[in-house]
Amino acid sequence: MNTPPLPDGVARVAAELQRLGHPHAPRMLDDAARTAQQAADALGILVGQVAKSIIFRRKADDVAVLVVTSGDRRVDEKKVEAQVGKIGRADADFVKSRTGFSIGGVSPVGHASPPVTLIDRELMRFETIWAAAGHPHAVFPLRPQDLEHLTGAPVVDVVQPVAPASAEAA
Repeated sequence: MNTPPLPDGVARVAAELQRLGHPHAPRMLDDAARTAQQAADALGILVGQVAKSIIFRRKADDVAVLVVTSGDRRVDEKKVEAQVGKIGRADADFVKSRTGFSIGGVSPVGHASPPVTLIDRELMRFETIWAAAGHPHAVFPLRPQDLEHLTGAPVVDVVQPVAPASAEAA
């Protein structure tokens, strides 16, 4: 039985992971994992173990800013701006042109043009995380520390504070 060829974005990510010496190749899922919850459900993991790739547009130079964060956290744009300067929302065309990936499949590696990348420290809570691999049906496993090696990006605090559980009871 012949294996179908990988989509272009997944092949690019696979080649980059191999070049960087990462031991795990992308895995194709039966169902799309466009959201962190969909990916977690498909993989049988906690939503926090999904490494979300969020793209912003830096206003000063129109460069893509990639924030990789835990699937159960929300990015604090003011914290991102403190790291990289003023940012704006990135639409689907901007994401595709700068990264080579469609929204829902943006990988932390293998971009068409290198983004400014930040890794949120909340990912370090986990032993294993899963990131998109260039397509909404493709993911790959890694340790959070591997993101530093694979991207050369700093680990910083760029998410909104999590409300204490007791606040819900009030």
